[in-house]
Amino acid sequence: MPPQHEALRLKFVTDPLYAQHLRGVAHPERPDRVEAVGAALAARGILADRAPARDATEGEIERVHARGYVQLVEREVAAADDARYLSTGDTVVDAPSYRAARRAAGGAIAAVEVAVARRGGAFALVRPPGHHAEPDRGMGFCLFNNVAIAARAYQAATGNSRRVLIVDFDYHHGNGTEAVAGDGLSYVSTHAYPAYPGTGARSYRRGDDLVLNVPLPVGGVSTEAFVALWERLLPLAAAAVRPGLIIVSAGFDYVAGDAVGDLGIGVEAAAPIAAAIRRAAEQYCEGSVAYVLEGGYDLDALTRSIASIAATHDASQAPDATADPNAISPELRERVQALLTISQGSA
Repeated sequence: MPPQHEALRLKFVTDPLYAQHLRGVAHPERPDRVEAVGAALAARGILADRAPARDATEGEIERVHARGYVQLVEREVAAADDARYLSTGDTVVDAPSYRAARRAAGGAIAAVEVAVARRGGAFALVRPPGHHAEPDRGMGFCLFNNVAIAARAYQAATGNSRRVLIVDFDYHHGNGTEAVAGDGLSYVSTHAYPAYPGTGARSYRRGDDLVLNVPLPVGGVSTEAFVALWERLLPLAAAAVRPGLIIVSAGFDYVAGDAVGDLGIGVEAAAPIAAAIRRAAEQYCEGSVAYVLEGGYDLDALTRSIASIAATHDASQAPDATADPNAISPELRERVQALLTISQGSA
C-alpha cells in the first residue's frame, strides 16, 4: 500500500497578467479562460489558497527553447500593434503576449515549487498554454512550453538527478513536450489522432526515458473507457519512470461539446483521473504534483473540471480506481499492452 499523506488543499497559482494576452481579440483562447473561470472558482471557495506567480527568467526558458527563438518572440511581439501571427506558425500574439508567456512559464515553475515544498498538489491557472511549443517555434496557441520549462527548473534545482513524468490528457497531442523529452523527462499522453497537430502516433524509449502515446479516435471514446485507460496508464508509466515529480498538462478540451476538441467525454472524468494521478504521486513523489492549464474552451466545463480536481486533492484519501477495464476497446488494450513492453525496456 502507498503511504498515506495528510490532505492539503490544492494550491493555485494565477496572475492578472494572464488575462491581458489577446484581450479584445476574437479567439477561442480568450481571457475568460482564467478571468471568468478564476472568478467562478473563487465564488466556490476553491481559490482561497494561492501562491504568487513570477516571470520565468531567460535562462529558465532557454533550458527548453533556443535563444534565437526567445528573441524572435520578444521582437515580434514588441512590433505587434494589433493581433498578428507569430512568424514561426499559427500562434496569434499581441502586445502583452511576451510578458504573459514569460509569466505563464514562471507560474508553472511556481506551482512546481509549491507542490514540492508542500508534498502536495498545486494548479497553475495560466495562459497562454504551452504544450505545442517546440524548442524553436510556437505552434497552436502556445509560445513557451510551460510544463517543460517547469520540469527543467525542478531538475536544475535538484542537481538534475530527479526524473519527471509529464502527464498530458489534453484533446491534442503535446508535440512540443515530446520534442524535449529525454534527459530525465518522460511523457505520457492520450490525444485525438490524427487531429491537430497530427503527431503522437508512436511510442518509444529515449535513453532511459519514455514517450508513451495513446492515439484515440477523433470520433471519441466513452467516459468510462477514457477513465479506465488512465487508471491503467498512470500506474504503468509511474512504475516504469519512478518520478520525483509529476507535472500534468491539464487540458480539458476532451470534454463533450468543446468547440476546439471534443472526445465526447463527460466532465465527471476529471475526478477519477485526478485520483489516479494523486495515487501515483503519493506512491512515487511524496505527493508532489503540479497541474498546468493547457486547453479547454467551454468555461463551465473548465470550471467544473478544475473544481473536481481540487475536491479530489482536498479529500483525506484518493479514491480507488473505479472504471471497468473492459470498457477499453480491444484495439486500445493492445496499444496499452505494447506500451507495457516498451516501458519494460524490451522494445
